[in-house]
Amino acid sequence: MSQEIEKPVPSSDNGVWGSDIVADLMRQLGLPYVALNPGASYRGLHDSLVNRLGNRDPQMLLCLHEESAVAIAHGWAKVKDAPLCAIVHSNVGLMHATMAVFNAWCDRAPLLLLGATGPVDASKRRPWIDWIHTSKDQGALIRDYTKWDDQPASVASAIESILRAWQITQTAPRGPVYVCLDAALQEMRLEHPPKIPDIARFAAPAPADPPQALLKDTAARLAKAKKPLLMIGRVSRSEKDWAARIALAEKLGALVLTDMKIAGAFPTTHALHAAPPSTFPSEAACNLIREADVIVAFDWVDLAGTLKSAYGEKDATATIVNVTLDQYLHNGWSMDHQGLPPADLYLVADPDTTIAALNTELTAHKKGDVWSGWQKAAPITLPEGETGKPLTVPMLANAVRKAFKGKKTSLMRHPLSWAGHMWDVEHPLDFLGTDGGGGIGSGPGTCAGSALALKGSDRIALAILGDGDFLMGATAIWSAVHYGLPMIIFVANNRSFYNDEVHQERVAKMRDRPVENKWIGQQIAAPDIDLAMLARAQGATGFGPVRDIADLNEVISLAMEAYGRGETVIVDVRVEPGYDSGMSNALVKPVERK
Repeated sequence: MSQEIEKPVPSSDNGVWGSDIVADLMRQLGLPYVALNPGASYRGLHDSLVNRLGNRDPQMLLCLHEESAVAIAHGWAKVKDAPLCAIVHSNVGLMHATMAVFNAWCDRAPLLLLGATGPVDASKRRPWIDWIHTSKDQGALIRDYTKWDDQPASVASAIESILRAWQITQTAPRGPVYVCLDAALQEMRLEHPPKIPDIARFAAPAPADPPQALLKDTAARLAKAKKPLLMIGRVSRSEKDWAARIALAEKLGALVLTDMKIAGAFPTTHALHAAPPSTFPSEAACNLIREADVIVAFDWVDLAGTLKSAYGEKDATATIVNVTLDQYLHNGWSMDHQGLPPADLYLVADPDTTIAALNTELTAHKKGDVWSGWQKAAPITLPEGETGKPLTVPMLANAVRKAFKGKKTSLMRHPLSWAGHMWDVEHPLDFLGTDGGGGIGSGPGTCAGSALALKGSDRIALAILGDGDFLMGATAIWSAVHYGLPMIIFVANNRSFYNDEVHQERVAKMRDRPVENKWIGQQIAAPDIDLAMLARAQGATGFGPVRDIADLNEVISLAMEAYGRGETVIVDVRVEPGYDSGMSNALVKPVERK
């Protein structure tokens, strides 16, 4: 990103202030950017970032909403496997940001969140405004969905607090951390500035190795298994780890399942990837789970729910091995830990570290046979579309796939109407998952953060968003344009919060009431919203509304050209409401009247 954007005039040395030390530490942490929405509570730190550091390393990313600032940091982590910093103003800014923090928490994303409060010393507060922007325990707003928070009382303690936060957010299982800086502390002139220690001595620890006895037991059971199944969940974006997963599956002849809620973990085109990834367990996946004799779950999201989908109320017949560190984050406030899964072996260890260790343990193991009688199903053919006929999400997926065939793309996000068979995953950055917490509105922000992380690479930053998700977070597009972030977002615009239409249909059928009323309070119409115009209003390149397959193919070509010029591109594609038959989604599947 060009340093000419928001380049400050040179500043003279007028002493050292509390916030200067914090800014110096942020630079030493190696933060390239900091996403923020400005506010007076951290005006001292803002000044230090601009006038002491010259707005570089880190460079400010101005956002129009705090949710966007946190979402950008979250999107960055999805690509880089490393934290970015976001700053929010006082209690009000933190309240704006809470949903985005929860998304990062549920996605187990590393993220350093800095905030501020009005002067803790009441005698230093300005009338009215500093009082309503001061809280006694600001961190309590997000304490149930952050790993750690602190409000240091001195500049020296702020150094330790931020170093601790930086270490904790990168320690598995990862998640957001929050440090609140007193406004008066930031604006304190320092006669004897505290020294920043060597930050290399405060690095996060290496991922936890599996216990040797349990590792050997797992390896022995896998070696003897006739139908081993690997369920690969939250894992790294490392190409080395990706190769290790493939090696383990091939060594064992094990079939593999992956999850559409999280980033790609195994090539879906591989012969051993047994069923398209899905949001909820598909019938094909459930059949495999019931047939397996040994199942190893590597930090699988909702293992208990997945097993219940396959076995119902019956006990699992397979040996279950659960490999995860996630229990260290579970608390009594949020149910993001899901149900309590059964496990015959429970390895409290990092999944990728365990996979590498299993490969070593099984070095002498001869290549296993693939399940007897199993054959991978042929790929599902997507519909071409027909001129003059309404567009659907599968038609949109087919058109985008064809246009980008042979190019390196990162699908940064998909809507609820997406299905796993619509996109091939052959690299750890081919698919980046969803928001984590189901918080609608995060899509534009996380896409901007991922596009920032992908900028300068050989990958095209691409996304398919729902219209509700886009509309709630649309102002993040301004930040993407302002900072020159090339990306293409196709908005699958069904003009409705359609998931809730299906829920209303379900309730109406249960109560024998008219399903014809399901659209009321759901449809985004009268007036129709011109999403392309919203994009153009913020400086992006906007196309649409596109209603015909011939127009869609032409617009995709124009969008690719605009992307090649470094533009942020939004395409409004009008699609029919509905869910693809290949998407197993127990939450939204309509109930037939009996």
